[in-house]
Amino acid sequence: MDQDILFRVIIVGDTGVGKSCLLLRFSENSFNEQHNVTIGVEFGSKSIDIGNTAIKLQIWDTAGQESFRSITRSFYRRADGVLLVYDATARHTFENCKFWLDEIRQNSASDVVIYLVANQIDLVSNGNENREVTLDEGKDFAKKNNLGGFKETSARSGINVHEAFTDFCTILFNRWKEHKDVQVVERPKIDLRPVAKPKKKFRCYVIVVIFSQIIYDRSLDLFCCY
Repeated sequence: MDQDILFRVIIVGDTGVGKSCLLLRFSENSFNEQHNVTIGVEFGSKSIDIGNTAIKLQIWDTAGQESFRSITRSFYRRADGVLLVYDATARHTFENCKFWLDEIRQNSASDVVIYLVANQIDLVSNGNENREVTLDEGKDFAKKNNLGGFKETSARSGINVHEAFTDFCTILFNRWKEHKDVQVVERPKIDLRPVAKPKKKFRCYVIVVIFSQIIYDRSLDLFCCY
């Protein structure tokens, strides 16, 4: 299997849409009915195999309250991708996605991948009496705003949670393969080669500068010398 690749991901959205529960379901395949409201930022990680490549997702779950948004903003620029979450049974959380999308695009890198998730779909699985946002509305929002993808999920039952993260991870990986920014930089090496002694009684050296290529892969934050 190829070397691990690390992607940094943040989860954003209104308070109570189930961001922490999605992270818990994905990372530990469990659900906590009494999960407390996130204060600041919570952290989780998990690896996914995409083909022959192991992808490690480093996931930051952010608080939705306005008082913590300055903390959330500090994580945007380091993120390779963002999961934008709303509650399919609470329309105001969907309407607020426009605000969150503006926040993401104002504070993140221009090439960040944004993936839309409608959570708590288990509450409408047996009928649409609790649904306040239709499937088509979610799809249309993702399409009109050029988002990476969209999926309806349930952290409680596990419906589509792994599928959403896998789809999101695949998009990140494909973007990385196609658009990774490889810069070739030349840096001198010093090679000290002794030459014949001159008439004076001291040894001198000719300094020969040999350029080698150093490849910088911005996605991995690593230097590789060739």
